Amino acid sequence: MKKHNFYAGPSILPQFTIGKTAEAVKDFSGTGLSIMEISHRSKEFIAVMDEAQALFKELLNIPDGYSVLFIGGGASTQFAMVPFNIMNKKAAYLNTGSWAKKAIKEAKYFGEVDVVASSEDKNFNYIPKGYKIPEDADYFHITTNNTIYGTEIREDINSPVPLVADMSSDIFSRPVDVSKYVIIYGGAQKNLAPAGVTFVIIKNDILGKVDRPIPTMLNYQTHIDKGSMFNTPPCLPVYSALQTLIWLKDNGGIEAMEKRNIEKAQLLYGEIDRNKLFVGTVEKEDRSIMNICFVMKEEYKHLEGEFFEFATSKGMVGIKGHRSVGGFRASTYNALPKESIEALIAAMQEFESIK
Repeated sequence: MKKHNFYAGPSILPQFTIGKTAEAVKDFSGTGLSIMEISHRSKEFIAVMDEAQALFKELLNIPDGYSVLFIGGGASTQFAMVPFNIMNKKAAYLNTGSWAKKAIKEAKYFGEVDVVASSEDKNFNYIPKGYKIPEDADYFHITTNNTIYGTEIREDINSPVPLVADMSSDIFSRPVDVSKYVIIYGGAQKNLAPAGVTFVIIKNDILGKVDRPIPTMLNYQTHIDKGSMFNTPPCLPVYSALQTLIWLKDNGGIEAMEKRNIEKAQLLYGEIDRNKLFVGTVEKEDRSIMNICFVMKEEYKHLEGEFFEFATSKGMVGIKGHRSVGGFRASTYNALPKESIEALIAAMQEFESIK
């Protein structure tokens, strides 16, 4: 039976990426060595790093004056690295979910944090509007896609202060005006590569403005100066990321991905809204196209476990919602084919017909 992978992360990767990575595990670039055992200082791996950074810039149309980094530690380490490097006294944050809260917690170690707005009052089922960004903040931080709750900021907002974004789960799902941001970061394991590598897009001139000493490995300038090779990078995930970037370019780039992602999301949201058993958990204007969350309607709550087992029997994998929301979550990242959405919809419709 075909499996349909809806895991939120680590999550589905293009078959192209999996195949090329599997080949490199056995024999990397004709060296007779595995990607897992070759030196990161070898000319073959340096070429991988250089090409991955160049393709990153090409696909996102990153302007001059920015660097692309591939480092370890996950987005969770970035929660501290961002304020460590660019907060002098005060930063502003938008609280839209669990990961935003974690970022806020880390920032408070470095100065004053102004939470300009929060959607926690309704269990993060919407994106706050109409808030004011303080002009005396060193930067404003947003989490563009909220994986657990299924909300997304799908525009590049205008900020009066430097803008920072955690784009862990929606990078490459839509075009981004990178010039509006000073830092974009994310864990790669949701839409780019296996777990283990973190990407950072950083405007070079935002650095060097804080007085505090910064430990070497937590200093962005360290990684810029050494081309992400100050220490041993996560070589295999970087190689896999390169394959995904090649796949993205070969399949029409970011604009084509956005078109497909919108189509997939519209299909599934349409079924959620039509089906008598299900209801979405998010305000419609803020629905994510990457993580689609839904539950059983109140009168059918007792059927949630039964539907989960039924969908699993039809090949659906990873659709159980996060414990803080419950219900179901279908993560519809770039590599997820439309056929998987259609299979989930068919399962929903069949279950509806027998209940």
